[in-house]
Amino acid sequence: MDKFSQDVIIAQLELLFTYAHRFYERQFMTRKITNSKIVDRLEEVLTDYFNNEDLLSEGLPTVQYIADTLNISTKYLSSLLKQLTGQTTQQHIHEKLIEKAKEKLSTTDLTVSEIAYDLGFEHSQSFSKMFKSKTNQSPLEFRQSFN
Repeated sequence: MDKFSQDVIIAQLELLFTYAHRFYERQFMTRKITNSKIVDRLEEVLTDYFNNEDLLSEGLPTVQYIADTLNISTKYLSSLLKQLTGQTTQQHIHEKLIEKAKEKLSTTDLTVSEIAYDLGFEHSQSFSKMFKSKTNQSPLEFRQSFN
């Protein structure tokens, strides 16, 4: 061992990690068409789930449920979505949930508690807290903006 051995080994390891990272990232670039189909399918799955009456009994969809429905792993789904959209799977679920909540708040006379329950929440406070964190408005403030 001489004084350069450690530097040479570290440089080789950095090169190996750089190659590994390159090949990991490349899978998302070379599969753009397939990946965009997965994102489209994700939107369909979320839309179907939120339009389904089972939402009351099943609750909010989980990342595991989405990944299983799409026949891919949760880690791959999360990496793919982060790479393509900049959002996690959970953020996509919340975005679709807020979209559905806005639709119900603006087109129905249901109370906030009824809407929360319809969307799979056990407690309306949890729904209100999430809605406010995503839209910077409470559900009631959002509804009043339409009147």
